[in-house]
Amino acid sequence: MAKAPVLTPRADDFPRWYQDLITKAELADNGPVRGTMVIRPYGYGLWEGMQAEMDARIKETGTRNAYFPLLIPESYLAREADHVEGFAPELAVVTHGGGKELEEPAVVRPTSEMIVNEYFSKWIQSHRDLPLLINQWANVVRWELRPRLFLRTSEFLWQEGHTAHATYEEARDFAAHIHRRVYEDFMRNVLAMDVVPGRKTVRERFAGAVNTLTLEGMMGDGKALQMATSHELGQNFAKAFSTRYLSRDGRQELVWQTSWGSTTRMIGALVMMHGDDDGLRVPPRLAQIQAVVLAIKGEEPALATVRALGDRLKAAGVRVHVDDRTDIPFGRRAVDWELKGVPVRIEIGPRDLENGTAMLARRIPGGKEPVSLESLVSLLPEVLEEDQALLLRQSRERRESRTAEVSTFEEAVEAASAGGWARIPWATLGEEGESGLADHAVTVRCLVAEDGSVPDADDAPGNVAVVARAY
Repeated sequence: MAKAPVLTPRADDFPRWYQDLITKAELADNGPVRGTMVIRPYGYGLWEGMQAEMDARIKETGTRNAYFPLLIPESYLAREADHVEGFAPELAVVTHGGGKELEEPAVVRPTSEMIVNEYFSKWIQSHRDLPLLINQWANVVRWELRPRLFLRTSEFLWQEGHTAHATYEEARDFAAHIHRRVYEDFMRNVLAMDVVPGRKTVRERFAGAVNTLTLEGMMGDGKALQMATSHELGQNFAKAFSTRYLSRDGRQELVWQTSWGSTTRMIGALVMMHGDDDGLRVPPRLAQIQAVVLAIKGEEPALATVRALGDRLKAAGVRVHVDDRTDIPFGRRAVDWELKGVPVRIEIGPRDLENGTAMLARRIPGGKEPVSLESLVSLLPEVLEEDQALLLRQSRERRESRTAEVSTFEEAVEAASAGGWARIPWATLGEEGESGLADHAVTVRCLVAEDGSVPDADDAPGNVAVVARAY
């Protein structure tokens, strides 16, 4: 009788496979309140790796970290009409505290534009105070009707950047810099994700923004996932909060602003873009454990070799874990590390010791081969970089092979409904066609220029709409 698979095969039921993997790789559990989640240590380790990489890139722009309160006076949200309208269905509101009804209800932050601007208006007085570049790592709450771990939860973790500038051009360029040099660079070079950078349509734009830049990734089932966004806010919030500065020529001017964010949704993207029927495949540059050294049996010579090899790899800069739990069957441990997507397993048993070798199992391309113990320390960094590049290449090849160039609305819907993306001239689709896509659960993910770059305007000649079903 055939052995039941550890995970539901992706081809049979992709959502069930995703849920199986989240659970069995010990990434997260559902929280006690509907829509919340408990991020387990292995899942949180992925987030810590993402945080560290992103935080370094954010700080390179001159942005500094701060923290703003979780609770925001409800009256703040009413100051920018488009913003409050966009978030109203998702708000969680606190009406009682300390056993009494509050004089003014407090909103649990869905995003921090409002409270940040309250303080920007105090901190900014002169052109010398600009640019003001602030980021915070925090949690937010957006009441989710159809929750799914990491992808859509009522509470999630993120970073949100907020900046104020003297001119429109400075704000526009800073939003673009974050989009390109922080987010896109991180996703391609660390997460190994071939994302598409683009411009959101007016319909899909962040509430209160004048422009939203996005990065869209194709998941393993062909659906799109919005990965991170960077917004030009114009002067909308500056007007609402009267955030002004004294210019060099002595005039009171409104500031120009940006905001930008990325979330724990990236962990869900990591699962759906790189995972396979055997579990996760974690990019080596992100992996908290790049190599695990496993003792197959409990004989002391093998255990000593395993531990010594672990020390050598660690000294060489490899993030390594020694698994000498020989009281647990080897097969069970191997499957567990495979589920968790550790890039490399190095397996050592008595026979390997006799031959002076170890069995090298590579999670990303798959396969095993014997390798001399002496060569492992010099070989492993090269193997890890090869596998990092392979994940990015596979991501790109999937997107390119499943993206159709179309010329009609019907063809766009057909391509998206069949589990792929479509590229259609924006002049052909237009806002009317975009509205019609909603009837088929399809959206315009972004607009791109003919050469794949980010267009300067919604109606720039040659704009192409990238169309897909999305999470």
